[in-house]
Formats: sequence, structure tokens, C-alpha cells
Amino acid sequence: MYTTLLFLHSLLRWLVLASLLYAIVRAYRGYTGQLAFSPADNLVRHWTATLTHIQLTIGFTLYFISPIIESFRQQGIQTGGQATFFGIIHISLMLLAIVLISIGSSIAKRQPADRAKFRAMLIWFSVGLLIIFLAIPWPFSPLANRPYFRLF
Repeated sequence: MYTTLLFLHSLLRWLVLASLLYAIVRAYRGYTGQLAFSPADNLVRHWTATLTHIQLTIGFTLYFISPIIESFRQQGIQTGGQATFFGIIHISLMLLAIVLISIGSSIAKRQPADRAKFRAMLIWFSVGLLIIFLAIPWPFSPLANRPYFRLF
């Protein structure tokens, strides 16, 4: 189960990133072009937030069954390296990012004006994406690195 969830988590990250980028571009175009907030824009807002929540659910499941996190729980912050990264940094920043994206989605949903909806999506989703970029274990990261695509 662990390997399958890790593969899904790795694969879904690309969908989350693509969805966020697409939503941000749509929000930017809508905000700067003073476009109407269409049902398609609302679907993009909704599915972007939904994908991030699915990713968070898989991530939390991995957090509680991961051997890396088990090592971190037993030895604490002294383990350093990837155990500390995944035990504290990754989960904290990802949770923060998804909370911000959820707040942005909720605010955008409740705004009466179209431009305000686009603005809320643009700001909150952009900040969330920036935090996600910081918390991903990129192959070039000195804290913990993973390949771009993880296979079984």
C-alpha cells in the first residue's frame, strides 16, 4: 500500500501544479481583462481546490505509514536530513499552502463581483503555489530530493 500511495502522491503533484498554474493564468486574464467569472472559471476554482485536498489526504496517509517519518518519530529532530524535511518542513508547508488555497477558493466563491473573484483566486492560489514550490522535494534540493517521476 505504501508504494502505491507514494506513486499516486508523486503523480498527483503534477496534476495539482498544472491545475494551480491553469487557475492562476485564468484568474490573471479574468482580473486584468475584466472578464465575467464564468461557470468554467468556477469549475477550475472548485477542481483545483479539490485536487489539493485529495493530495493532502494521500500525503497525510503517507505521513502516518512512512518509514522515514517513523524514524523521525523515534529519533526526533536529531535525525536531520530527509527525515526532518518530511517530518516537519514538508508537511507544515504543504498544509499551510492547502489551507491558503482553500481560503482563496472560499473567498472567490462568495465574492459578489467577478473581478473580486478573480483577484481572490489570483492572490491566494499564487501564494499557495509559491509555498508548494518551496516544499516539494525537487531532485536538486539539498534538504531532501526525489525524482521528478517516481515509479513503483
